Amino acid sequence: MAFLRSSVSLSRLLATLMLLIILAAERRVCIRIPERIIETAGDVPNNQSLKTAVFALGSFWRSEAVFGCLNGVVQTTVGYAGGSKINPEYRSLGDHAESVQVIYDHRLISFRQLLEIFWSSHDYRQVFGQGPDVGNQYRSIIFTNGTEEFRLAVASKEREQTKSKSSSVTTQILPLGKFYSAEPEHQKFELKRRPFLLQLIGNLPEEELERSRLAAKLNGYAAELCPPKIQRQIDAKINEIIKKGWPILRDL
Repeated sequence: MAFLRSSVSLSRLLATLMLLIILAAERRVCIRIPERIIETAGDVPNNQSLKTAVFALGSFWRSEAVFGCLNGVVQTTVGYAGGSKINPEYRSLGDHAESVQVIYDHRLISFRQLLEIFWSSHDYRQVFGQGPDVGNQYRSIIFTNGTEEFRLAVASKEREQTKSKSSSVTTQILPLGKFYSAEPEHQKFELKRRPFLLQLIGNLPEEELERSRLAAKLNGYAAELCPPKIQRQIDAKINEIIKKGWPILRDL
């Protein structure tokens, strides 16, 4: 019996060490997941408290990650907006801009706060581009759903212009028309570059991954775009799971 207990302890130690190696090296290995993680209705706010905002601020891969980590954000989706082409695709955008749709609980985070994140997360003085990404699809846009959002957007743009006296704020403010979701391979792009994190939440199917609040937050974490406090909290949660040798992340 003593030999058996020693063998079990050694096995657990080896399993934990293996997980640490995987996390550090980000190698593509298969972890057996006993069950897929499904977020229950109790985890999601009721529809009456949810609102939708859409922004364009450069590459939508990074844009989605910027908003995903915020408390109060329930779901993020990348897609195309601001143009006239019907059913745009990544290789055939027409006049659309790469955009991110943010579904949020207005009791926890406001449109005004989302605007602050929008302005602080890109160079709104750059015309039709962000850094090395140059083109009409990378232009800066705030899409509004009504009069109040339009008023807040205009006021925030005026404030940013006072901070940038030497150059003009190029951001457009447009009424939100049709938002087209991008192809599955573009959703949660930063998270998909970290296969270990995908395994931690049970390798969700594409449709569940797109809707998942947990995946949205981990997408921001993977891109290292979470606020420092949240980044540290997620680090601690993952380290705790690794120590237990049980690779299942249910909530953050």
